[in-house]
Amino acid sequence: MDFRAIINKTVKIILPLTLGILLFWYLYREQDFGEMMEVIRLGVRYDILLFSLIFGLGANVVRGLRWGMLIDALGKRVRRRNVVFAVLGNYAVNMVLPRVGEIWRCGVTAKYEKVSFTKLLGTLLVDRVMDTLMVGLLTLCLCVFNIGFFRHFFAENPPTIIATLYLLIRSPWTYVGLAGSVVALWFVFVKMRHLTIVRKVRDMIGNVWEGIRSLWKMEHKTRFIIQTFAIWGGYFLYFYITFFAFDFTRDLGIRIGLIAFAMSSLGVAVPVQGGIGVWHFMVISTLVAFGVGETDAAAFALVVFTIQSIWVVLTGLFGIFALPLANREEKSPETLPE
Repeated sequence: MDFRAIINKTVKIILPLTLGILLFWYLYREQDFGEMMEVIRLGVRYDILLFSLIFGLGANVVRGLRWGMLIDALGKRVRRRNVVFAVLGNYAVNMVLPRVGEIWRCGVTAKYEKVSFTKLLGTLLVDRVMDTLMVGLLTLCLCVFNIGFFRHFFAENPPTIIATLYLLIRSPWTYVGLAGSVVALWFVFVKMRHLTIVRKVRDMIGNVWEGIRSLWKMEHKTRFIIQTFAIWGGYFLYFYITFFAFDFTRDLGIRIGLIAFAMSSLGVAVPVQGGIGVWHFMVISTLVAFGVGETDAAAFALVVFTIQSIWVVLTGLFGIFALPLANREEKSPETLPE
């Protein structure tokens, strides 16, 4: 038994979860739970919340279809149900091990579709870069048209990460370190290229790059772009429709809904299980900034996060168990012609 591996896996699970729970406790430690429970019991339209879940599932299904297009560009036609199930399972795994779900997704797809795992990692990188671009574009647009809110938010909650990056950019040691890294990489991959381990790393990087290039080789680029907007449109409706389940958010409007959605998306990007704590902080801070009472905002975040997390786990478990059942007696798909 490899105790070091067990310890590493345990730390990867416990550390982010602990940080998230501590932030969650900090946010809710002084809340009036009696008043909050009153909101949760009597002030929520749960039928509307359940309706919103359809859009989250739809967005993840479209994400699977879009990923399938990237994989097809590698010359391997994959069955769409397999990549959809893998994407659904991806999010359930992430609820336990942050960011490990992406590796699991590539692993099971490689197993059932007989595609190179490292090439799949390259297509996954494209998938994630598109997410980053969409969140960045949305946040930038909202910053331009709502500069007052963002100035106030960052004044009240100093962005320590941005401040740290600014200090790194100004430090000459940053550039010394970058130059040293470039020289070290050149030495390893040029002067030591005869070593077996270096050759394996070069091959792996080449496969990842091949996966990244799938975006350029893809036949239906317009469909890819449409699906990208459909994914994020679905995610927005998944979040925004929940506003209509509460009296205190029902009339806030789509502009505030977009701002809260952008802030919640930034919270989910933090590698904590489901974004617990961080997601709550971003949503509560945004709602309070627009006049929602702190207790009401805390109740909103608690109810929406809990229901959506349960939904992610349920649909993810469905995907995980459906994969082996759907592939019990089927042959691997044929390779696309060159």
